[in-house]
Amino acid sequence: MTTTMRWGDGSIYLTFGYDQTDQWIYAQWFGRQTLGSVMDGGLTYLEMLRRAPCSKLLNDHRHLVGTFTEANDWIQQVWTPLIIAAGLRSFAQVVSPDIFGQLSIEDLQHRISDQLDLYLFDDLESAQNWLRTQ
Repeated sequence: MTTTMRWGDGSIYLTFGYDQTDQWIYAQWFGRQTLGSVMDGGLTYLEMLRRAPCSKLLNDHRHLVGTFTEANDWIQQVWTPLIIAAGLRSFAQVVSPDIFGQLSIEDLQHRISDQLDLYLFDDLESAQNWLRTQ
């Protein structure tokens, strides 16, 4: 089952669901993000993990635009400990083609890679291949 999260105008900012074949959560982000959208999305897939434990996340930013650095404190201090407690161990990140998105995820990687296996990839296939080996 895929969960779709929308802005007030109906446009999609996040879709995610459990991939039965590869046994990971696949999350795809769209457009510009805010602290609120990152928190809502992150807490929603935390709840999914709590209901159906899964050790792998494939996070796809190919359609993300702009920075989300303002959310990195929350991700580091709140979300990461919660998601690890829920069982997440491996985090494959497909990087945004947008330079500001790239800088945001690189900042996050420096903050949390000592707690979680977080690796950055330029394309979906490389991320999938790495995650399958975890």
